[in-house]
Amino acid sequence: MAVIWRGNTQDRLYQDTISSGGGNSHKHKDKYKDKEHKHKDHKKDREREKSKYGNSDHKEFSEKKHREKERIKHEDVSTDRHKDKHKEKDHRKEEIKPKKEKENGFASPHRIKTEPDNDHFYHSPKSLKRQRDNDETEFKPKKIKIENDRVDKKAKKRKQDEVRGNLWILYLIYFSDPLRERILMRLFLVKDIKPKKTQKNKKGEVADGKKKAKKEPEEKWKWWEEERATDGSKWRFLEHKGPVMAAPYETLPSKVRFFYDGKQMKLGPEAEEVATFFAKMLDHEYTTKDAFRKNFFKDWRKEMTSEEKSKITDLKKCNFNEMGEYFKAQSEARKAMTKDDKLKIKVENERLLQEYGFCIMDNHKERIANFRIEPPGLFRGRGDHPKMGMLKRRIRPEDIIINCSKDSKHPKPPPGTKWKELRHDNKVTWLVSWTENIQGSIKYIMLNPSSRIKAEKDWQKYETARNLKKCVDRLRNQYREDWKSKEMRIRQRAVALYFIDKLALRAGNEKEEGESADTVGCCSLRVEHINLYPEKDGQEFVVEFDFLGKDSIRYYNKVPVEKRVFKNLQLFMENKQPEDDLFDRLNTSILNKHLQELMDGLTAKVFRTYNASITLQQQLKELTSPDENLPAKILSYNRANRAVAILCNHQRALPKTFEKSMQNLQTKIDAKKDQLSDAKRDVKSAKADLKVRRDEKSKKAVETKKKAVERLEEQLMKLEVQATDREENKQIALGTSKLNYLDPRISVAWCKKWGIPIEKIYNKTQREKFAWAIDMAEDDYEF
Repeated sequence: MAVIWRGNTQDRLYQDTISSGGGNSHKHKDKYKDKEHKHKDHKKDREREKSKYGNSDHKEFSEKKHREKERIKHEDVSTDRHKDKHKEKDHRKEEIKPKKEKENGFASPHRIKTEPDNDHFYHSPKSLKRQRDNDETEFKPKKIKIENDRVDKKAKKRKQDEVRGNLWILYLIYFSDPLRERILMRLFLVKDIKPKKTQKNKKGEVADGKKKAKKEPEEKWKWWEEERATDGSKWRFLEHKGPVMAAPYETLPSKVRFFYDGKQMKLGPEAEEVATFFAKMLDHEYTTKDAFRKNFFKDWRKEMTSEEKSKITDLKKCNFNEMGEYFKAQSEARKAMTKDDKLKIKVENERLLQEYGFCIMDNHKERIANFRIEPPGLFRGRGDHPKMGMLKRRIRPEDIIINCSKDSKHPKPPPGTKWKELRHDNKVTWLVSWTENIQGSIKYIMLNPSSRIKAEKDWQKYETARNLKKCVDRLRNQYREDWKSKEMRIRQRAVALYFIDKLALRAGNEKEEGESADTVGCCSLRVEHINLYPEKDGQEFVVEFDFLGKDSIRYYNKVPVEKRVFKNLQLFMENKQPEDDLFDRLNTSILNKHLQELMDGLTAKVFRTYNASITLQQQLKELTSPDENLPAKILSYNRANRAVAILCNHQRALPKTFEKSMQNLQTKIDAKKDQLSDAKRDVKSAKADLKVRRDEKSKKAVETKKKAVERLEEQLMKLEVQATDREENKQIALGTSKLNYLDPRISVAWCKKWGIPIEKIYNKTQREKFAWAIDMAEDDYEF
C-alpha cells in the first residue's frame, strides 16, 4: 500500500505546529525540507525539457513520458493493490489518526499512513499526483481535509481551554474575596468561557482586549448599627489637611483706572482691593442704600494711606465705573471659556477636593462640608441689617484654630506663617474655627451633612421629637392649666408655649440693640406685632401677627385662638406702648429651662420638629390615593410638604424667571393638546377604515392609534401636574422643612409603601444625608 501525503494540508499543519512551538518540530522541518528539494529538482527537469522543446511539444512529450512510467509501475504493484483494496477501505478511519497530543496541547502534523507490502517501496511526488488523478474512487482528498481541519480545531480549543483555566486560577490567587466568588461562579457555572476579545464596554470605550476592572462602589459606613460613645466624646481619631486659604489679591491692570472728582487717582493695594469690592456690586441695589454706603466708606478709609485719606473725603465723588466694566468683562470671559479651559479648572478643583475636602475620622474617610476660608468682601446681611456694607477682613493663618488628634499628622500652615492655636478637643465636632470681625461670631469648618457626626445629630433630633409625641397631651393640658395661674410670668410662659406649639413659632433670641436686623421670635414679640379682633371674617377671638422672623422674612398670619388665650393677651397689652415687649416677664432662657423640666432634651425647636413631622404624616395619609399614578402621587407629597412649609413660614421671594418658565410650560401644554387632538382624529379615521376593510391590518392600526392617544394623554397630564405644582410652590420653600424639620423615615416609608422611587423625593446629596433613614425605615414606619 502506498504512503499518501496531502500536500496543502501538510503545509498548513506544519506551519501551525511551528508557530505554536509544539511537538518535535525540528523533525518535521527536516522532512519538509527533503521533499521541498525533490520538488525543486523535478521542477528544474521540467523547465529544461520545456526549453528544449516548444511549449506544445514539451506538453506532449511530458504526458507520454509520464504515462509510460505510470503503466510500468502500475503493472508491478497492481496485484498487491487489488488484494488490499477492501482491507484499506475497512480500516480507513483507524488509519486517519492524529499523533498523540503533546503536553502543551498541540498535536503533530496530521498525515494518512498505510503500511506498504514492501518496506523500500517509495512513490515520488510525481507518481502521487498521477495516482490521485486515476483513482478517484479510492481516495477523496476533500473529505480528508475536512477531517483534518476538525481534528486541528479540537486540539486548538483544548489548548485554549487549558490556558484560560490557568488564568482563572491566577485571578483566584490575586484578587479580593468578592471578586473571587464571582470568578468561581463563572468558572463552574458557565459552560463555555469564551476568550477575551477587543470589544466596547457599556460606555462605548474600547477595552483593547483587557477588561477594565469595574469600579466597586465604596462600602458605606453603617454607623447607626454601632454603639455610641457614652463619655461625651465625638471621635477618637481625627486627621485633616486644614483649610484652603483665600487667594491673595492681584492688583488691577494699569488700563483700569479709578477717578475721584473727575481726576484719575492711583490707589495703594489695600485701598484698591476694598474699592474693587464696591465696584463689583455697582449694579446691585445694596450700593444705593444709605447704611451700606456709609458703612463701606467708613471701613474703606481705614485701609487708605494718610495721603489717600486727605484726598478722598466724599463717596459721591468716587467713580468706580471702569473697575465695574472690567469685572463684567471678566465674568463674560469666564462664561465664554473653552471646554479645555473649563476642564483645567475642574481638574484643579477636583485636586483640591481630594487633598483638602476629606478627613479621616475613626478610621473612616469623611467628607468636609466647606474646606475653603471665605474671601474678604463687603457684608450684606439679610433685610435692613444695620451693619451692611462693612468690610469683612481677610482671614489669615494667625486667626485660625486647628482641631485634630494628638497622634495625627497635623495640618501645616502656609510657608512663613503659623496657626493661632493647635487644639485636640474630641468633645467638639469642628475641624477649624476663627472669629469674624463684623459681629464677632465664631465661624467653623465642619463635616458634610452626610457624615456620621451630622447625621447622628439629626437622628437624635427626630428621636427626641418622637419622644415628645408620647407626652405632648400631658404638656398641653399643663399649659392650659397655667393660663389661669395667679402669677403673670407663668401665664406669659403658658401663652408663649401655646403659640410655639400651635403655630410652630421660633422661640427667638435676645440680641443687643443695633447689632442685627429687627427680627423677632415668640419670646421677643412686641405689642406692635399683634392685633386682637374679638370677631373677624366670621371667626371669634382672632389674633393677627405681623413681624419679621428669621432672615428678615415677614410672618403674617390671622389665627383664631381659644378665649382664655385671647383674654390673657389683652391683659399683657394693658398700659404698654407699641415698642414694649408683649411677654415682658419671659425670655428664651426661662422658657427652655422650663421645657427641660417637662421632658429631657425638650426645646422650642423640638416642638417645631414634632409638629412639622406629624403634619407631614397626617397629610400624606389624607392626600395619597391608591388609584393615582406616579406624577399624581408626587404632587400629593409636595402638597403635604407645602402644608408643613406654610406652618413653619418657609417662604421665598418669587423667582425672577418664574413668569417666563410658566409661559414656556404653558406653550408645551398647548402643543401637547394639539398633538392629542390630531391623535384622536387619527383614531376615528382608523375606526372608519376598519368598518370598510374589516381585515387584521386595519384592526392593528386602530390599536396602535389608541395607544398613541393614551401615551399623549399621560404626557399632557404630567405637564399639567407640573404646572399646578410650580404655581402652588412659587413663594413656598419646600427644601428647608424637608431637610431640617421632617423625619426622613416618614418619606422613605411612604415611598416604599406606594412603590415611589426614592430619587423622586430626595436628590443624590439628600440621599447621602439620609442614608441612615433609607436603610432602617420600612413601609410601616410611624412617626
